Amino acid sequence: MPDSMKSTTEQARFNMIEQQIRPAEVLDQRVLEVVANTPREAFVPANYRDLAFSDINIPLPNGQVMMKPIMEGRLLQALNIQPKDKILEIGTGSGYFTALLAKLGKQVHSVEIDADIMATAQTHLTPQGIDNVTLSQGDAAQGWNQNGPFDAIAITGSLPILPKSFQQQLTVGGRMVAIVGQSPAMQVLLITRISETQWTTDALFETDFPALINAEQPSAFVF
Repeated sequence: MPDSMKSTTEQARFNMIEQQIRPAEVLDQRVLEVVANTPREAFVPANYRDLAFSDINIPLPNGQVMMKPIMEGRLLQALNIQPKDKILEIGTGSGYFTALLAKLGKQVHSVEIDADIMATAQTHLTPQGIDNVTLSQGDAAQGWNQNGPFDAIAITGSLPILPKSFQQQLTVGGRMVAIVGQSPAMQVLLITRISETQWTTDALFETDFPALINAEQPSAFVF
């Protein structure tokens, strides 16, 4: 890469962190460093590469999107990934958030319903030398009962209703972030398992984000 192009890219990444992520109160130094050291542009579809550092959700095939940088930073900070953590990601997407999780934790199991999207994500991860990620094709909108339990769970599409099975997959002390609700009013929730039978739920912020494919829908009937 020519020096001029590299410096422009590095400046854009710096601006993304300083003008978007840090002002959103993402101040965890580990999060800021992993974002600074992971080439987001390498995970963005080619026709959107000019928007790699923009404050937008970037379209992916099949109605999916790549989260905007602010959302990625805030979710990552809330999860508080530790070096020995075993992580479940629901929705691999571009593989970028997968890469961030993998660099912070020990092992990532990422589940993607779309085989083509999963294959593309793998082509993004491999050149980065990220080898602690296992990609699985599957429908995890109702839960995922393989490979658990997990120290952290990231659900990267929204769910009108959050299945209870997800929180059962957390270790005691484990954290999960989920986007719950229906457009336009959704909340990002942080759920922490504090004992075998108890969980806490904290509402972090409001957003609006595409649902996971096959997500459970609330009943249309009102009694």
